[in-house]
Amino acid sequence: MTDGASFRKLTFPPTDAYRHMLPSPDPESLAAAVELAVAIRSARLGRATHAAAVKYLSPRPLPAFLSNHLVNMYSKLDLPTAAATLLSVDPDPSVVTWTALISGSAQNGRPLSALAHFAAMLRASVRPNDFTFPSAFKAAAAARQPLVGRQIHASSFKSGLIDDVFVACGALDMYFKTGLTFDARTLFDEMPQRNIVAWNAVMTNAVLDGRPDEAIKAFIKLRLHGGIPNTISLCAFLNACAGASYSSLGSQLHAFMIQSGFDLDVSVGNGLIDFYGKCHWVHEARAVFDEMHMKNDVSWCSMVVVYAQNGAEEEAFRVYLDARKEGIRPTDFNVSSVLTTCAGLSGLDLGRSLHAAAIRSCINGNIFVGSALVDMYGKCGSIRDAERAFEEMPERNLISWNALIGGYTQLGDAHMALTVFDEMIGCGEVAPSYVTLVNVITACSRGGLTKEGLDLFETMKERFGIEPRLEHYACVVDLLGRAGMEERAYEFIKTMPVRPSISVWGALLGACRLHGKTALGRIAAQKLFEIDPQDSGNHVLLSNMFASAGRWVEATEVRKEMKDVGIKKGPGCSWITWKNVVHVFQAKDTTHEMNDKIQAMLAKLRRQMQAAGYMPDTRYALYDLEEEEKETEVLQHSEKLALAFGLVCIPPGIPIRITKNLRVCGDCHCAIKFISGIVGREIIVRDNNRFHYFRDYQCSCRDYW
Repeated sequence: MTDGASFRKLTFPPTDAYRHMLPSPDPESLAAAVELAVAIRSARLGRATHAAAVKYLSPRPLPAFLSNHLVNMYSKLDLPTAAATLLSVDPDPSVVTWTALISGSAQNGRPLSALAHFAAMLRASVRPNDFTFPSAFKAAAAARQPLVGRQIHASSFKSGLIDDVFVACGALDMYFKTGLTFDARTLFDEMPQRNIVAWNAVMTNAVLDGRPDEAIKAFIKLRLHGGIPNTISLCAFLNACAGASYSSLGSQLHAFMIQSGFDLDVSVGNGLIDFYGKCHWVHEARAVFDEMHMKNDVSWCSMVVVYAQNGAEEEAFRVYLDARKEGIRPTDFNVSSVLTTCAGLSGLDLGRSLHAAAIRSCINGNIFVGSALVDMYGKCGSIRDAERAFEEMPERNLISWNALIGGYTQLGDAHMALTVFDEMIGCGEVAPSYVTLVNVITACSRGGLTKEGLDLFETMKERFGIEPRLEHYACVVDLLGRAGMEERAYEFIKTMPVRPSISVWGALLGACRLHGKTALGRIAAQKLFEIDPQDSGNHVLLSNMFASAGRWVEATEVRKEMKDVGIKKGPGCSWITWKNVVHVFQAKDTTHEMNDKIQAMLAKLRRQMQAAGYMPDTRYALYDLEEEEKETEVLQHSEKLALAFGLVCIPPGIPIRITKNLRVCGDCHCAIKFISGIVGREIIVRDNNRFHYFRDYQCSCRDYW
C-alpha cells in the first residue's frame, strides 16, 4: 500500500472496498485489495480484484509483484487450480511465485501437490530460497515421505541455506515426523545455532511420539543453555509431565510460570488445566480455570474434559452450560466432549438435546461429533439412534466402528456385533484395534457365542497382527465362565503368559457365583484378596455366593472378616429420572416421599405376578431368614422399588429406564419380565454390566447374562 486511499480500502468490508476504489486503480491498490481478500478469506473479493486487474491493466501484462500476490492469494484460499493456472501463464515466474504456490498447498493439506510444485520449480532452474525450503520440508513431513525429505535436505545443503536456522528447523521437524529420529538428533547436534523453534521441535515431537522423558530432558537442557522458553515449550513440558505422570514436576513448572508471568497467557492456562486433569488433580485444574483472566473456547472445553476424565460427569455438563451462558458457541470439540459425559451418566435426554445443538450449529457431520453420538446413544441403550447416527456419518473412522460394535456389546447382541465387525473388515476403511476385539469377544461372551469368541481370540494375531493383551484374556475367562465352563477357565488362567489381573480373577469369581461353584469361587476370591485386599466388592461377591448356596455360616464369616479389617461396602442402589429429578432407591428403602404409593403398587404387582405364574427366587435373599421373610425381602430390592415408582409416576406409553450400580439379581430379572407383560410397558434396566430390554414377558438377553 502506497497511499492513504489504499490504506482506507483495508478498513472497509469487501463491497465498500470496491466502492471506494479509484476509477482506474493502480497496481499497488490492487495488491492491497488482494491482501484484504487473503485476510478475510474471501475468494469472491480475490477473483473480483483479479478481474479488475486484467480489465484496467490490459493489454499490459500483470506486474510481477501483483502476479505474486494473486498466486499467493489463490494458494492461501485453497484454490490450487487457479493458482497453478496463473503461474503457468507467467513467462518468467520467480522464486516468490513458486514459493507462494508450494506454501499454499502445504498449508491447505495438499502435501503431494506441494512436493510436485517444488520439483517443477527445480526443473525450471529456479533456486529455492529460505522461505521455500521450510514449506517443502513441511510437505514432506505431512506426506510421510522421508526419502523425499532427505533429498530436499541435500538440496538445501548444496545451496548453503541449511545454515539458516529456520531452514534447519524445518528439516529437523521433518525428520522427527517421518520417523527418522536418529537423523533428527544428528541434525540438532550439528546445528551451529539453535533457536527456540528448534528446541520446541525436539520437545513437541518427543511428546507426540510417546517419549515424555526425552521432552523433559530437552526442556532442562534449554534452560541450562540459557534459553528462554515460550508458550509452546511450556505446553510441551506440561504434556510430557502428564504423559509420564510427573505431577510434582509439572506443579514446579507452574510455579516458574507464575514467577515469569506466563500464567497470564491463555494457552499456558489451558495447558495447565489439561495437565492437572490428566494427573487427576481436579481441584487444581478448577483453580487454574477460575483464576484465568481470559478464557477461550479451548479453556471451557479443557475443563469439561477434566471432569469427564475423572468421573465427574455432572460437573462436566454444568461447565458446558456455563460456557453456553458466556456465549461460547458449540464446537466439534466441546460437543463431542460433553456427549462423552452423557454416555457416562446414561443421560439419553441430555444427549438428545446436545444432538439438536450440534445440528443447529451444523457440526453434526463432523467425524468426532458423529462418533461421539454413536457412542453416547449406544451407552445410553438407544441402539436404534446409534445406528441412525452411524448411517448419517459422511465418513467413519475406527472410533465410529468401535462405538457401534460397543453399543451392540452393551445390549448383549452378539450376532449384530459380529455382523458389524465383519462389515468393518470387508469395507477396508479401517483395520481393527485391540479395543475392537475386546468389544467383539465381550459381545460373544454376553450373547453366548462361546465358539465364535474363542475362534476370534485364537486367530487375532494371525488375522490382524494384534497380540492378545490382558483385557482379551479377561474376556476369554468371562466367556468360558458364563458358559458354565469354570474349570476350563481356571486352567486357561494357569496357562496365561501374563500375570492374571483383578479383571481376570473377578470374571472367574463372578462365574462361580452365577453357577454355584463355591470351591473354585473361594480360590478366585483369595487371589483377588491378595491383589486388592481393600476392595469390598470381591468380599461381597464371595459372601453372596455362599448365601445363594445356603452356606450361611461361611457367608457370615466373610461379612465378619470385612468388618474386622475395616472394609466398608458401598450400598447397592437403583435410580430413575422423572421430570429432571433423579430418584434413588436402596433395598428395603421406605424414606421416599411416595413410599405408600410405591408399596401399594408393589403389593398389586405381587398379586398379578403370582397369578401369572411367578414364584419368588429366595436364593437372592442374602440373609438367613424364614422363607416368607425371604420372599418379602426380595420384593423390596432396589430395582423393584424404582420400577414401582416409575409405574406410579410415568404415563403409559413412555419407556421406563432404570439404572443400577450392581448386577441385576436373578429374581428381579425374572420379576421384571413378568411385569413388562402384565402392564404392557417397555422397561430398560442398565446394570453395571449391560442393558436389559424387557417387553412382553421377554428380555433382550434371553436369560443369558
